[in-house]
Amino acid sequence: MGKAAALCVGSGSASTRGLVSLLSAVPCLGCQELPAMSAEPGGRGGGGTAAGAPPAAPGSDTYKGWLFKWTNYLKGYQRRWFVLSNGLLSYYRTQAEMAHTCRGTINLSTAHIDTEDSCNIVLSNGGRTYHLKANSEVERQRWVTALELAKAKAIRMRNNQSVQTLAQRVLSPGAARCSGGDDSGDEEPASQSDKSELHGTLKTLSSKLEDLSTCNDLIAKHGAALQRSLSELENLKLPAESGEKIKAVNERATLFRITSNAMINACRDFLDLAETHSRKWQRALQYEREQRIRLEETIEQLAKQHNSLERACRGAPGLSASSTGITSTAKGSVQSAKGEASDEDEETEYFDAMEDAPAFITVTADPKQHRRSGSNLSGASEGHPEDWNLEDNVFESSNQSSYNESTCKDLLLFKKRRRTRIPNKPNYSLNLWSIMKNCIGKELSKIPMPVNFNEPLSMLQRLTEDLEYHELLDKAVKCESSTEQMCFVAAFSVSSYSTTVHRTAKPFNPLLGETYELDRLEEFGFRSLCEQVSHHPPAAAHHVYSKRGWTLWQEITIASKFRGKYLSIMPLGAIHLEFHSSGNHYVWRKVTSTVHNIIVGKLWIDQSGEIEIVNHKSKDKCQLKFTPYSYFSRDVPRKVTGVVSDADGKAHYVMSGTWDEKMECSKIVHSSHGSTSTEGKQKTVYQTLSPKVLWKKYPLPVNAENMYFFSDLALTLNEPEERVAPTDSRLRPDQRLMESGLWDEANVEKQRLEEKQRAVRRRREAEAVEALEEGKDYEGYIPLWFERKVDAVTGELICVYKGGYWEAKEKQDWSLCPDIF
Repeated sequence: MGKAAALCVGSGSASTRGLVSLLSAVPCLGCQELPAMSAEPGGRGGGGTAAGAPPAAPGSDTYKGWLFKWTNYLKGYQRRWFVLSNGLLSYYRTQAEMAHTCRGTINLSTAHIDTEDSCNIVLSNGGRTYHLKANSEVERQRWVTALELAKAKAIRMRNNQSVQTLAQRVLSPGAARCSGGDDSGDEEPASQSDKSELHGTLKTLSSKLEDLSTCNDLIAKHGAALQRSLSELENLKLPAESGEKIKAVNERATLFRITSNAMINACRDFLDLAETHSRKWQRALQYEREQRIRLEETIEQLAKQHNSLERACRGAPGLSASSTGITSTAKGSVQSAKGEASDEDEETEYFDAMEDAPAFITVTADPKQHRRSGSNLSGASEGHPEDWNLEDNVFESSNQSSYNESTCKDLLLFKKRRRTRIPNKPNYSLNLWSIMKNCIGKELSKIPMPVNFNEPLSMLQRLTEDLEYHELLDKAVKCESSTEQMCFVAAFSVSSYSTTVHRTAKPFNPLLGETYELDRLEEFGFRSLCEQVSHHPPAAAHHVYSKRGWTLWQEITIASKFRGKYLSIMPLGAIHLEFHSSGNHYVWRKVTSTVHNIIVGKLWIDQSGEIEIVNHKSKDKCQLKFTPYSYFSRDVPRKVTGVVSDADGKAHYVMSGTWDEKMECSKIVHSSHGSTSTEGKQKTVYQTLSPKVLWKKYPLPVNAENMYFFSDLALTLNEPEERVAPTDSRLRPDQRLMESGLWDEANVEKQRLEEKQRAVRRRREAEAVEALEEGKDYEGYIPLWFERKVDAVTGELICVYKGGYWEAKEKQDWSLCPDIF
């Protein structure tokens, strides 16, 4: 009903805006009993806002404001920002989201507008329904007015195109000349500008005609309502009813008068617009025409440069082609990989630097030609590109290892065969609500969770699983260049996340003092030991020694935050890696893991954040960025990008790939400054040689979906072994029962172990109190195989391996091990 009012506001008349303010605040006869919506209008509907609201812009057709939208039974009504524009009602979580993310849109031309109570509105369009709520009846009525206005205009624009068709018929000769591709636009600039102005004027006049038609419909509607009220007045007998009805008649008469005045003002605006043309309009059109001419000249110049580059590449093989291609490329005639790269371009790539989201650009180049023309490269990051080929033997061995690892594993099986499958995961149903009702009032860390949420591995075994691609570190030992070695370390840091893509189940929390060993000294040259060194907060220490020339150690504490829809898991603590021969000491930290759809939907995991790997000896750095998944992003899902630079900040390699599939390394031969991003940062364009695959994920074993999506290594982690410590995770009874498919028995055993651990903790607390009363010092729990020391590199207090475990295993002397199972 309020469509005419809002349209009249768009005319720019102050008096019209005042009338529409009154019009939108008074309910019509059909809406007197209906609810109201909360909004902060703007644009065309802004005339119906509260005092202080900005006036509508002339010719605008937008109404904005906050409303409460029904989401679900868990969250109820949520505050959302709604925008009504061009017959479409869209909503966003915040006003800032208007620039990039729309949460939903409904077309009003085919929508049904209904009201439920004093503050509610229901919009339905086919299978989509919006239940909206306002703060007051006045706000709701403003939205009802704007919605009905927008719906009427959308229907009219869809059915009546006579005026616009007439405008297109008048302008068709000029339009045909513009699209024909000749120079007529340059020969007759004045006529072209005039016709463009005429086209815009006719469109505006058409809009005003629609406004008049809508106002006419509203006058008829309110006139009929007034007539009905007068008829009811005549039939009244009681004095009390007579007073109420007379009041209603006065309201209808006021509404009719306001609508009539709005139509008169709309007619006046229509005549004013038809008689005068704005000079500002003409200046804007002239500016747009000049911009178009400049753009055409720029495109023509780029086309000429592209043609000359193609001729140089085709007609001058060898040195001239390389030099010409590189020189022309440096000038900027490169092509984004998001478009179509040249069919002849295979070897050289361009990468944007880390300051902005990486965009990949590819041009033609030949590695052999680069070797001949290396001296002509200005500003090359690594000196001469022939270094890439000198290092190819290491990188190529990495490729072959990634693809032929299965062959190597087959050969190793002759030494000691490992199991390749575990019992299938049983299909147990789980009543989440029965678990939650028993947890009311309990501390989150003390809630007993059933094994249904777990996988038959402990956190210590998951930590050991990071070594699945240990051969990357074996190859890094052979690297003579520290920056090249950094590439392998970066690939290793990313590879540890590849096993998490399908692993949504949670590992068992280790008991205090629980250990796990993985002795692969004969097969792969390394042995690993983990120990749970703290229970509150939970912390695990890990130490790995490889006779092939490297040592890795870390202490990881897990911090988690439940956000309602997702769970954020933040590993705290640094990972240290040292190579024996060179003394290079690398340190990095893990990124945040996020488990989505905790309450409803299918669980899925994402990794996000940045990893900074630092070589504390040479001061080389690698910045890796894990791009979070976004439904609206065009990037490859699970994307990882990075740049390896030396102590002076000069970039040497570009890292690219995904954390669930593979990582590639490209050597930089030239860098230059590119365009400036929207944030004001200048991009750096890296020209690189063709990428080398450093790491590629192993395929999952057959039937992995029924074995918790375990990898080949994960299937062997819980395999029973002899001579291990009595605190080893392989001997944990609840975990063993779950792997065997006996989940009910596993739940009973799990509660027994947790209660036994609580009893031990209470005994330690009593001992601490007793020592305090006697004035003695109480050290608390002391790890068995690790000790706390201040790290010389990071300055942090960290648990490091103090020795003795493998010697105790050799002697089978486990007398120091506690009884935790």
